[in-house]
Amino acid sequence: MSQYDSNYYSGGGGGGGGGYLQGGSPFSQGGSPGMRKSEVSNSLRPFTIAQINRATQAHTDAEWRVDDAEIGQVSIIGQVVSVQKQTTNSVYVLDDGTGSLEARQWVDSEAEESTSGGIEELRYVKVNGTLKSFGKKRYINATQIRHITDPHEIYFHILESIYVTLLVERGPPSNPAGGHSAYSAQKNAPSAAAKDQFSHLPALQRSIIKFIMDQPPRDEGVHVALIAKAIAATSGEDAHNISDALDKLMDEGHVFTTIDDSHFNVPS
Repeated sequence: MSQYDSNYYSGGGGGGGGGYLQGGSPFSQGGSPGMRKSEVSNSLRPFTIAQINRATQAHTDAEWRVDDAEIGQVSIIGQVVSVQKQTTNSVYVLDDGTGSLEARQWVDSEAEESTSGGIEELRYVKVNGTLKSFGKKRYINATQIRHITDPHEIYFHILESIYVTLLVERGPPSNPAGGHSAYSAQKNAPSAAAKDQFSHLPALQRSIIKFIMDQPPRDEGVHVALIAKAIAATSGEDAHNISDALDKLMDEGHVFTTIDDSHFNVPS
């Protein structure tokens, strides 16, 4: 999964601290940690086009919401149906099988990757940007567009969209009772080690590390939204304190980002 972008929750860059405060989690209501507006607007969440087409606004200047959760920057993958080059911008019509949507990239945009003239019809592309509307027609104001070279990235994006949506709706999964003994032993062992190795850290930081180490081992680590929701539920801390604690852990080398700025793991 190394092809997955390193700007998942950072709006195109991983600079500054651990990236979590700038990216944050998508949670804002329904018992989830409240995120400041600047954090939500900088967060980057994967969606299907059908989800984007369901997004709503209370009024024209209000934040966009999907299933009552505020969204910031969005990420979609789709096939380019048409390309329209204009003087000031390029318009791409994308289709991912769930719906179609326009993506606009301005000639003078500060995108990480300049794609002027490089996007081709019938190719699959990944688009990062913000949701906008003009004349009752919505589109993505693209900050980055690039071709997909590995088909597995398409499947990963779909699964990641489902995963994050369920995470926002239901919170982190609970440990199923009566799990496999080997799995349980694997989960319990890191917790004991964490008590000794990280006993000098503040309680909130220890809780974050313990939660990450208690999750089933995955190369991509643990999603930031899962960390935020779980720690807020068990500690009562707000999102700002959690993000500060995660930043300090990053600065001190106790945790690190993996496939992107929204997945974290603990050094082995």
